[in-house]
Order: sequence, then structure tokens, then C-alpha cells
Amino acid sequence: MVMKRLLLGAAALALSTGMAHAQYSDGKVKIGVLTDLSGTYSDLAGKGTIVAAQMAIDDFGGKLNGQPIELISADHQNKADIASGIARKWYDTEQVDAIAELVTTAAAIAVREVSKEKGKIDLVSGAASTPLTNDKCSATGFHWTYDTYALANGTGDAVVKNGGKTWFFLTADYAFGHNLQAQTEKVVKANGGTVKGSVKHPFPNSDFSSFLLQAQSSGAQIIGLANAGADTINAIKQAKEFGITQAGQSLAGLLVFITDVHSLGLENAQGMMLTTGFYWDMDDQTRAWSKRWSEKMGGGKMPSMVHAGTYSQVLHYLRAAAAAKTDEGIKVADEMRKLPINDFFAKNGKIRADGRMVHDMYLAQVKKPSESKGPWDYYKIIRTIPGDTAYQPLSESTCPLVKK
Repeated sequence: MVMKRLLLGAAALALSTGMAHAQYSDGKVKIGVLTDLSGTYSDLAGKGTIVAAQMAIDDFGGKLNGQPIELISADHQNKADIASGIARKWYDTEQVDAIAELVTTAAAIAVREVSKEKGKIDLVSGAASTPLTNDKCSATGFHWTYDTYALANGTGDAVVKNGGKTWFFLTADYAFGHNLQAQTEKVVKANGGTVKGSVKHPFPNSDFSSFLLQAQSSGAQIIGLANAGADTINAIKQAKEFGITQAGQSLAGLLVFITDVHSLGLENAQGMMLTTGFYWDMDDQTRAWSKRWSEKMGGGKMPSMVHAGTYSQVLHYLRAAAAAKTDEGIKVADEMRKLPINDFFAKNGKIRADGRMVHDMYLAQVKKPSESKGPWDYYKIIRTIPGDTAYQPLSESTCPLVKK
């Protein structure tokens, strides 16, 4: 009996010690996916990012050091004030520990400010602008899937070197579009090209006629589309309707998702060069994960890089929170920077001081209809762009966390 009591006492002590070492506020870990569920970016992000985040939680085991992991979601409608309001409510009254996805630069920056104030983690997958790892950087903020520097460095560079020397930009009139145009202009000029002009369109937009006519009259070889999602799809379709591409000018989609190519069809999108952080048909791992994701989405669709990036960032957050034995933002962030990222999305990925997750990007070309072997067989991978080449070097960063 004495031995039994001693063993029971030792077990209780070990349990209490383990609980003391692993401390998660409110007895759970709570993640919020904040995305566009109804607008311009809902196809490339939207519901698919919620599914991807839940898959990461399930694959992790559904619990963190014995504590349950909970997922909630909301639609920020691509509006900064709505995004920041939801983030503040989640942090203050719903015990959310981390917010993931955050498509749309304005929404991501708004949430970044609230997260910094509260010492919470934000994980950006869908937004693209480089300020997120420059002047808007944060000790608890991370930029995961791609950014405008990598897009310009991939697509812009390839198009200019392929002979597209004169450009005119058709640009979404908000921070993302401005940033993407500026980054691409630098690449064009650095490679000996010239910019003949630009025009800004409202976000979101459906009628591109007047903007496309300005681009056409510029005489530029390349019309650079510094927009995304439904805006890109509409601009490409209308350019063909107006005979712009048939007359000899080419379109460069500077941020194109596989969901956009699917909406356009290979007949309209064939030959287009693009830069992506993920393609579902890269290898056995990407195919296996994408098939699972597709089944959970009801079949008939393959994931964009935003969907895949959301899975990767949530899984990495959980691994870091397990290692840190807490959900305290700064401690988890420290672990996130220490741990390498190795999953189907990124091999040997690493997080820098500015919050940029560095991983390989890919230059792809959309296949001709005759080259495609079936549904969603859309890309030819032209080359791999190593992460250290794809992203802005730390020496150019304006992030105050980066030591010069």
C-alpha cells in the first residue's frame, strides 16, 4: 500500500509539473482565419483557407500538449476597418491566440497593427505587399507564401529577358497594386526596359474598357497587370474581347493563381508566364495533400498557393507553440524563427528577423490546351527561383528588427 501511494504521488507530481511547464491561456489554443469569403479574392483564398487550416490542426493531432485547438473564421470583406475590428474583438473577448491567412494588403496591415499592440501572432498568406516585412514588420508577424518582390523578380524579370522591353501598367488602386507596380518597374528598368506609363483602376472593378484603351494607345509591348483575382480575370478577358492581344500587345499577369487560370480557361491563358510559391502537381507530396484538400472541398478543384501556404503556416505555428510550451506571442514567435520549415509546401524554409519565410519560388508557364492531360493540369515549371534570390535581401530591409 505504501508503494502504491508513493507511485500515485509520483504520477500526480509528474502530471502537475508537466502542466506547470506547458501553459496555454484559457486551457486551449485558438486560431482565427480571417479572409475574403465573398469578394474578389474568395476563390483563391476564402473557404479553402479555412479547410487548409483545419487540416493542419487535424494533422497535428487536434491538441497541443494536451490542450484542445479551436478554429474560428470570419469575412473581412477586403476592408481594413472591418479586419481590425474583428481582430480586436477576437483578441479581447474570444481569446484568439493567432490570426492566419489575411488576404488583401490593407486588411493584413490593419490586423498587423492590432497584433503588435496585443503581442499576438499574425500569419499572412494571401497578402503580397513587402511593407509587411519592411516598415510594418513585427516581432510577432510573419509573411509566408509570396510577396511583390518575389513576383516582380520572377515574372517581370522573365518577361523582359524574353524581349518584353516596353511596359504599361494597369494597377489596382490600393497598397498592393502600387507596391507590385513599383517593384516590377525596378526590375524592368534594371534589365534595360522602359515604362511608358500606367493607369490605376478602382478595387474591385468589373469594367476595364477605358483602362485597357489607355494601355493600348501607349503602344507598349507589355501590359503589366498589377492586380489579382477577379480583377485580373476580367482584365484578361476584356483585353481579348477588344482585340488588344490579337493586335500584338502581350499581357503580363504579375500575380496569377491557378484558380484564375481555371476561370480563364487554357484557350485564354495559354503561354502566360507567372510566378508561384506552390503547384499542386509538383511531386507526390503536393499531389497527396492537394487530393485530400480537394476532397474536403467537395472535389473538382485544386488548391492555390494561398491555400497551401495557410496550411503550412498554421502547422508551423502549432509546432512552435508546442516547443515553447505556451501560447504567449513573443515566445512562440521566437520558436517559429528557430525551427526550420519542412513540409509539402516548403523544403528547408526559414524565417528571418523581419518575419519573411524564405522558400523557393517557381517560374511557370501556362500550358496550351493540347499539352494539358486533364483537369487542373495547367502549368509547366520553367525554373526554380531559390529563396535567397527570390526575396528582398535583408541588406535592403527597412524593418527595425533587422540589425544593420
